This record gives sequence, C-alpha cells and structure tokens, in this order.
Amino acid sequence: MSHDDSNSTHRLHRRALLGTAGAGILGAAAGCLGWMDDEQPSEPAQTGSGDSNEDEDEDDGPLTDYAYTAPPQVVDLAEQNHRSTLRTVPARHEIVTADAHGGSVELPEVWAWQADDLEPSVPGPIYRMDEGKTFELTFENSKHNHPHTVHVHAVSKVWHDDGAPVSTRMQVNPDEEHTYELEGDVPGTHFYHCHVETDTHLDMGMYGILRVDPEDYEAPDREYFLTLREWDSRLHERYAGADVDYNATDRNPNLYTINGRSAPSTFHPEDGSPFIVNEGDTVRLHIVNAGYESHPFHTHGHRFTVVEKDGSPIPEAAQYKEDVINISPAERYTLEFEADSDPGIYPAHCHKVHHVTNEGSYPGGMATAIVYESVLDSEEFAAVMDDAGFEG
Repeated sequence: MSHDDSNSTHRLHRRALLGTAGAGILGAAAGCLGWMDDEQPSEPAQTGSGDSNEDEDEDDGPLTDYAYTAPPQVVDLAEQNHRSTLRTVPARHEIVTADAHGGSVELPEVWAWQADDLEPSVPGPIYRMDEGKTFELTFENSKHNHPHTVHVHAVSKVWHDDGAPVSTRMQVNPDEEHTYELEGDVPGTHFYHCHVETDTHLDMGMYGILRVDPEDYEAPDREYFLTLREWDSRLHERYAGADVDYNATDRNPNLYTINGRSAPSTFHPEDGSPFIVNEGDTVRLHIVNAGYESHPFHTHGHRFTVVEKDGSPIPEAAQYKEDVINISPAERYTLEFEADSDPGIYPAHCHKVHHVTNEGSYPGGMATAIVYESVLDSEEFAAVMDDAGFEG
C-alpha cells in the first residue's frame, strides 16, 4: 500500500476517522484545554493508487498489522538481581487511543523496546536501581532486522559498552546479543537510547529512562516519570511501506507526546500520565526530553522547585519556586511541588502552544493534568475521562 505526500504536508493514517471535536470540560474549568465544537481535525490520509472511485473518506485499513505498544512500565532491578534483557520489536503505536474522543491517531510503525517478559513499549521501560549497584543489561537483537546499540547517559561503563559505534566500532547486529555492564555511580534520572543512525533509530521510538536512586533515598508521596517527544509521522509511514518523502534534515514534527501519548489520551489514568494527588502531598516529577526540540514545561496552579538536573542535585540555596522550565534535548530535570492548591484539575503542558496540538488541531499534544483525588467523583473529571476514553 502506498500513498502520496510531500515534504511539507503531513497525513497520518488512522484506524478511525477523526470527527468534529466536542466540548471539553477541562478547558472550561482551567481556561487552557478543551475539545471545542468548532475545532476541525486534519483530513485523514488517503491511501491507494489515486484512480479509485471509492469515497475519499473510506478507511482502507492499517499500513501494518503489528501489535500495539503498551504504556512504559517501571522495572525494579533489585527484584531481578540487577539483570535485564532488552529487545527491539517492530510495533504500531497509538498517539491517541481508539477509544478517546475523536478516534485513533497512530504511527503505523515504531521500534519499541521490550524488557524481559513485558510488553513492548514507547517509551521503553523505566529501569530503576540503587546507587552503588552494577546493572547487567543484555541487548538481544532477535526480533529486528536492523543493528542497534544501547547508550546510557551519565553512568560509568567501559569504553566498548558506551554504545556509540562511531567510536567503539561495535554494534549488535540481527541475531546477535551483547551485555552492557553499567555502574550505578551517578544518582539521578538518566536517558538511554539506540546510538546506531541516531537520527532515525531514536526517532523511531528507541528511548527510555534509567533512574539511579541515591543512598538513603526518601521517596515522596507521589512520583511520576515523564518523557517529552515530538514526531514527524512521515518517517513512520515510510518505514511502514508508504510512498512518502522524508529526510532528517527536513524533519518537521506534527505530533507531540508525553510518555508516548497526546491529549486527550494523556489524561487517561492507565494509558496516559495524569498526576493524581491528595491535598498536602509532596509530588516529584522526573522529566526527560527525548526529542530534538526544546519544550518549556508549565504547571497550572502549582509552583515547583528543581531539585536535580542531569544527575546532579541542586543545592537548596540555589532552589527557587517557578512554574515553567525549558527542557532542551536529552536534558533531565527532577521537579518537586506541594499539592497545596484549591482541589481541582490543573493542566500541565508544553508552553510552545503549537506543541499542544495533534496535526495542527488544538488542543492535543503535550498536555496532561494535576488531578486531586477529591474531585475524582466530580462531573468535570467524568467529562475529562469521557474525552480520554476511560470507563472506570
């Protein structure tokens, strides 16, 4: 199957055609987000040879039949003797899930990480370990037809385990494996990704988080991991077999995600990334920018302090309250705030406002929310969950 496209136009295949967006309670309540009646979505992709008499709006089916990715899961390495096996698996990935308002927006092919017996995910698994431990990560390239590596930021490893074939001359070819030995010597939140043809493999979804907890780590009341990323859907259509022009130097994102999802799916408590809190909670957010553009992250109703950056703790004397922080590619920040506002639903989003869109249709993209448990039974929250497709 192929379809026509140009370098300047994005058309993304959908399993369900997008309809006219409906009214959203979240936007009315917070003044930021809402699926409004007068918002019109982008046109769905047209597939086929172009000489068919079939209705333009007919959905000709998916470009691939891969299984769908799952949300990323936390892998507690202490529970498995600090060993894990990681694989790369071709998959389909729903940016917006099919049961969300407006229907599915998907990437027809991604290269997902699969850890041990977990389901493949984009982002990959969140590995968690304690400072001072050694992590043996075996990359088993048994499910993909491209060479790959695993490169982990900050933590120590021998030169040949750096995962950068441009200097080590080492990569893991199909049907090969390699065990990386990683030292948990830099406490903090770190970024890992494939370093083979990074401009393609990272963009195809091969990225994740490694968290090294410092000695005597005190867990907060609530803790969340986030990855921010923008996508050019043409790359994924090309690898899925579509007749689409794409060049990395002409990369032009049209989709924006938090933990691999866009709003309204980001508000889904199982598939998305809402911050569910109780009044008085200390909330800690570990945020990684896995994309190529900077993303200013903004919280409504709550001011946070930055307590870590790239594995370095911020001295208390240098901490101050703020409500927006610009996160550059590959940067990692840990933010803390107190759930001390009037209980409600407060957006948290990228403040490059065009990043809060799905293929140019606002709202969408990099937006989620701080949600107080005391409003989970409210009409407003029920409406947000209806938009997200959650039937709790």
